[in-house]
Amino acid sequence: MLEILELHKSFGKKEVLKGISINLKTGVYGLLGTNGAGKTTLLRCIVNLYNINKGKIKFQEKDIVNNSTFSKNIGYLPQKFGLFKELTVYEMLEYFAILKKLPKELIDSYIKDSIKIVNLEDKIHDKTSTLSGGMIRRLGIAQAILGNPKIIVFDEPTAGLDPEERIRFKNLLSYIKKDKIIIVSTHIVEDVEACCDKIIIMNDGKIIIEGNSGDIKSIANGKVFEVNEGTKINCNHFVEKTFERDGKNFLRVISSEKVAHTNVEATIEDGYMCLLKGI
Repeated sequence: MLEILELHKSFGKKEVLKGISINLKTGVYGLLGTNGAGKTTLLRCIVNLYNINKGKIKFQEKDIVNNSTFSKNIGYLPQKFGLFKELTVYEMLEYFAILKKLPKELIDSYIKDSIKIVNLEDKIHDKTSTLSGGMIRRLGIAQAILGNPKIIVFDEPTAGLDPEERIRFKNLLSYIKKDKIIIVSTHIVEDVEACCDKIIIMNDGKIIIEGNSGDIKSIANGKVFEVNEGTKINCNHFVEKTFERDGKNFLRVISSEKVAHTNVEATIEDGYMCLLKGI
């Protein structure tokens, strides 16, 4: 279990995390929130890149701070993943294995396992400078899962990926998630719905809800409508999108009051927007 207890983090006078407490068990967690909500700061605290101002983060009841064995139990893919372009794919992963302090006698097998999982076996001896954008992202995933860690943290893992690569990532999560705590921070709600067991929504440095997809959808039940473009709405509402049907323009609207005869089935994104917009 990963326990986060009354976590506070500030940069100068700006408080970014404001007393976050949550317990994470085995499974895949989707972390949603707007830019500036504190998602990346929370992840960097979890992986021990940032010192925390107040609170504790514990893994298997041990404080992660100054825990020399923790690096072997965690994998991390940051938003921006840098490479040494003069190294091969194998050498790059060997470098990360040494940083993780993995047993020397197991490094080769760990590297080959990770490469196989992300389908880069044919590139193992190629220079990283020759890889495409999608391949670089896959190499980033390979280093995150290197050594079979118990906690894996992905920060915007599908950003910039084409649909095929996004599907590949979702399938990979299903393959590796057994007996692991996996946290996926993303802006793509569709990805969360497809591959996450639980959803955590952050806003303004706080966790405002944790639940499964049904819990999040239920927040918007009875609040989602499709109306003709130009319809006057005199209550708290948010227009999610404009679309065309049968030659006419319509709005998909989240509203605090009924604005059409028939409401629309709610999605995770609807529930998410209800929370953020206070509807």
